[in-house]
Amino acid sequence: MQGDNGGSDAGRQLLSIGAVLGELRDEFPEVTISKIRFLEAERLVEPRRTPSGYRKFSRDDVGRLAYVLRMQRDHYLPLRVIREHLDAMDAGEAPPALPGTELAAVADPSAEVEPVGAEAFVPGPRLGRAELLAAAGVAEQQLADWESYGLVAATPDGGFDPEMLQVARLVAELGRFGLEPRHLRAVKAAADREVGLVEQVVAPLRRHRNPQTRAHAAALARELASLSVRLHAALVQAGLRARPGA
Repeated sequence: MQGDNGGSDAGRQLLSIGAVLGELRDEFPEVTISKIRFLEAERLVEPRRTPSGYRKFSRDDVGRLAYVLRMQRDHYLPLRVIREHLDAMDAGEAPPALPGTELAAVADPSAEVEPVGAEAFVPGPRLGRAELLAAAGVAEQQLADWESYGLVAATPDGGFDPEMLQVARLVAELGRFGLEPRHLRAVKAAADREVGLVEQVVAPLRRHRNPQTRAHAAALARELASLSVRLHAALVQAGLRARPGA
């Protein structure tokens, strides 16, 4: 997938970073020049350089950038996992299976409310702080603000679990509608209460000596969490429908 820097690009139009930004923004309105430069620094794309040092991107480079951004947006993959995908494709091999594929295959197609956040329960590598900022497209001050309200939390080693990227993106989306972190404290409190309910059910199983029983506790926690999310969404939709003029 990586563009050939040899003669195969001769005569093809090479794009400036500004032109690449314009093309990508049709699908990724939040992408910035800084994000493109960051992905280059992470060796996910290797544009040509003019003698003056200006970046020149081939069509393959643009496609590669779009693939990276799509994997971040749709599958919440950290950059090191996306790099493995690109390396496999560069070698002519099939990329690794996307997380959540197995869950999606067994999801109930007749469910009226999609099981939101199923991917959030798929284990994945942790993200560093810079990686989370870049993937979510937010500034350090925004992330610090969200952390102060308990919406986003790092692990003891300073990394972020994959779920935190999803949380960051959703908080950013709500912010576009004028909802600030202080407005979301009630949502966080409700989530904490739901976590407590799930823990009441699975805690005795987690303490069991039998490894299979402990494994069942983890699967049960995922199932209860998914049902809780669906119930929450259904209750919100029902409440809005009941309002006058709905």
